Amino acid sequence: MQEKPYYQQDLEALYQQLGASSEGLSASEAKAKLEAEGYNELKAKKKVPTWKLFLETFKDAMVIVLLIVAIIQMLMGSVVESIVILAVLLLNSVVSVIQTKKAENSLDALKKLSSPNAKVQRNQETISIPAREVVVGDIVILDAGDFVPADGRLIEESSLKIDEGALTGESVPAEKDLKIISESVPVGDRINMAFSGTLVVYGRGKLLVTNTGTTTEIGKVADLLENADSQATPLQQNLNRFSQKLGLAVLALSILIFVIQLARIFFEAPADVWPSIINAFMFAIAVAVAAIPEALQSIVTIVLSLGTKQMTRAHAIVRKLSAVETLGSTSIICTDKTGTLTQNKMTVVDAYLPENDHSFKTSDLTNQEKWLLRSAVLANDAAVNEAGKKIGDPTEIALIDFGSKKKIESAELRQTYQRLGELPFDSKRKLMSTVHEIDHELVLLVKGAPDVVFDRSNQILTNDGVRQMTDKDLVGLREKNEAFSNRALRVLAFAYRPLENKNIDFESENDLIFVGLLAMIDPPREEVFDAIKQAKSAGIQPIMITGDHKTTARAIAEQIGLFEAGDLALTGAELDNLSDEELKATLENVTVYARVSPENKIRIVRAWQEKGHISAMTGDGVNDAPALKQANIGIAMGTGTEVAKDASAMVLTDDNFASIVKAIGVGRNVYDNIKKSVSYLFAGNLGAIIAIIFALLMDWTNSFTALQLLFINLANDSVPAIALGNEKAEPNIMARKPRNPKEGIFSGSTLISVTYRGILIGAVVIMAQWIGMQHSEAMGVAMSFSTLILARTLQILPARSNSQTAISAGFFTNKAVLYALAFCGLLYGFTLLPFVRPIFSVPASFGWSQFLISFGLALIATILMEISKVVINKIKK
Repeated sequence: MQEKPYYQQDLEALYQQLGASSEGLSASEAKAKLEAEGYNELKAKKKVPTWKLFLETFKDAMVIVLLIVAIIQMLMGSVVESIVILAVLLLNSVVSVIQTKKAENSLDALKKLSSPNAKVQRNQETISIPAREVVVGDIVILDAGDFVPADGRLIEESSLKIDEGALTGESVPAEKDLKIISESVPVGDRINMAFSGTLVVYGRGKLLVTNTGTTTEIGKVADLLENADSQATPLQQNLNRFSQKLGLAVLALSILIFVIQLARIFFEAPADVWPSIINAFMFAIAVAVAAIPEALQSIVTIVLSLGTKQMTRAHAIVRKLSAVETLGSTSIICTDKTGTLTQNKMTVVDAYLPENDHSFKTSDLTNQEKWLLRSAVLANDAAVNEAGKKIGDPTEIALIDFGSKKKIESAELRQTYQRLGELPFDSKRKLMSTVHEIDHELVLLVKGAPDVVFDRSNQILTNDGVRQMTDKDLVGLREKNEAFSNRALRVLAFAYRPLENKNIDFESENDLIFVGLLAMIDPPREEVFDAIKQAKSAGIQPIMITGDHKTTARAIAEQIGLFEAGDLALTGAELDNLSDEELKATLENVTVYARVSPENKIRIVRAWQEKGHISAMTGDGVNDAPALKQANIGIAMGTGTEVAKDASAMVLTDDNFASIVKAIGVGRNVYDNIKKSVSYLFAGNLGAIIAIIFALLMDWTNSFTALQLLFINLANDSVPAIALGNEKAEPNIMARKPRNPKEGIFSGSTLISVTYRGILIGAVVIMAQWIGMQHSEAMGVAMSFSTLILARTLQILPARSNSQTAISAGFFTNKAVLYALAFCGLLYGFTLLPFVRPIFSVPASFGWSQFLISFGLALIATILMEISKVVINKIKK
């Protein structure tokens, strides 16, 4: 029979099961357990070695074709060309390996998230040991400020509060209790347990260790993190598919051309066949070099890097370059509530005073208001240190802040009415009481849970003074408390009573005079309301995933416009009860998930991914790390744990949901710019291929040498393609729906534009070669080279936009384009230098007339590209 969970078991049975006692372990018992169970630390899965990562970068189809070309070039004596190709491939591989290695730090950060030392009972003495030596059965002593070194069952507690936010997502420290829990509950509701990596913020306790290392809750998170799948971005998937198709197509085309050339050679039967075969082979290689944009991967990486600078201005620091592009196709944002949608600051938003409908409406405080503020600020352990930082429980800090807004400063009030005695808060009484002398009278100020304070009060403070509390009063108080609770507000009640002396006990907390209620919440950020609207208008569905309670989560979601009529809210337990098919059927209606576990988060993200959506996931805690890694783009909070940051692709410096929406706009623009860069490259390559094939069909000399094509592809085209990465966003970029992740890089009008521009470039190059051939074959090659390099350079102007001309887009809005034009002009001039001409097969007779013809043809092609946009826009209108 399966054992009950530790939080459901009787302590005596638990001691027996774990081989432990309330006195702790002996040194020999602890040593034996340590040898049997191993150290209390997380184990790492073996990582892929660097050499293997390096070799895997050469699996790409385009890379394989280029490797074949480079090897053949070297064998045939074209050493310069082969070295250039190999250098580019090597650079791309190194960049890829570096990016991969940077993404492997998540588990290392998890390992560091543990207390270096722990206080345990050994041999009936309290000693301090390294946390990694804690074993199951140990009794750990917990005090305020301690990190919990392992999971365990609490056997003693005194006003114990533990911050479990990193594990559960809760915004308020968990109040602990020793009582046995009978039903199955999520981690956040296991109040008789403490968990490794969490922080004791108040009180003290003793812990019977039940789990260490990888069996702890944080260990389970580490396991999920190891096994979460890193998702390839839409661009990576598109480029991978395109590379495979292009590589095979180029190989087939080169072989076909070579076979046709061979057939022609054997048909003509020249006296010396080998020179003709070698020329045919070099012709086929030229086609391969012309078709493949060798610098494509490097250019895409650089354009993504330019996007990171834009992201920084949107308060987003990019850790993985792919995140920039992925944001552009994001259709689902799974966001935490606390600190992202809300201010992460408990704030008093409402108050209730008996028979007073206008509480705190004026600057002059009434007697009721004074007593309420005194009780809230004096029966309170939160404080402000010398640096002005508020220290203490978030709820108590909210009460101090409320007092400050009403001109009641905590330090001044506490100096005037010093604490003479106290009964600290504990989770059983649900009360805290302090003794002060106010107006020459000793009084007990009481703060606590509303129902408890109601039951202990027999009088009530009104505008007219103190009177007996009636049943009607009690009903009214409970209705008001319920109304606050229905708004997901956290409510505290306040009361007082006169004392004869300052000697108090728990019985003193009876016969109270009820003062009033204060209701608080972590309120939404002001900018979130517009950000939610903007996200929805852009076709993006925001989803709240939080460790908080369902009522609170849904109330905040309704307030900010995330939760609408017909939407559903589920708890983690309700989600666990759904089969995969049931979840799939209801997924699109659920906009709020509450009290979720790390496993729940991964399941939600995967469910959306299986429906074909690109999901972004935000988080700040250890519990968020697996889902951050599983998501297409993980977004960590700047104030979050290092574990979450290392598992993420992007970090928000302001922890703000609105910044995510801004970053998505930047991501869409970056993807547009990548398409512009890639289109620019392929339109030029297509023009070269058209010219080469036409020359083959016409039995002309090869239009270009392999070195000429490598020079254009690597040196000339790279700078303009990078310059296009600086283009500003197209109009109404956030009015578009997210693009389909399966959509190809050349989908829609992009392919038409690339084809049209490629045909124009090819046509003017063919004309240039024909004109040059009237002088000589060498002049034909030189003029085709000149026209190709000039046409491809000027093509940057129409490549700036598929819908706008360079003039309507703003000629000077992207100065990088102008710099690129100047740079390419200098490069072209370099090829015409007398000592360089032989390298690029440019004859000495190539002069100004040939240059002007080449430039004029290139300019005609550019003007026709721009005219086509004007015509298409008029047709659309």
